[in-house]
Amino acid sequence: QVQLVESGGGLVQPGGSLRLSCAASGFTFSRNTMYWYRQAPGKERELVASITSAGRNTNYADSVKGRFTISRDNIKNTVALQMNSLKSEDTGVYYCKVVLGYPRWGQGTQVTVSS
Repeated sequence: QVQLVESGGGLVQPGGSLRLSCAASGFTFSRNTMYWYRQAPGKERELVASITSAGRNTNYADSVKGRFTISRDNIKNTVALQMNSLKSEDTGVYYCKVVLGYPRWGQGTQVTVSS
């Protein structure tokens, strides 16, 4: 079955960096656009970044442009989110998503940016 497993979250100080990873299985990873979303406390889930199947095209939310980088490895079936210059407003649960007829989500990984 389809599985998305996020990892790499944690507590980091403002200005710090984290690298999230999502391990995918149960579908043809290399044929699908992948997404990172996040959900802050009390807010709706929002799109952070996306990357097309071969990795040629990426898109970012305005709030993370220039600080976050999405990448993928179609051999290892993983998608990563490198997050630099983290701010308190980046705090939230980060989710990996793929659309296979309908959205499939991972369980999420918590990112907390605080001094």
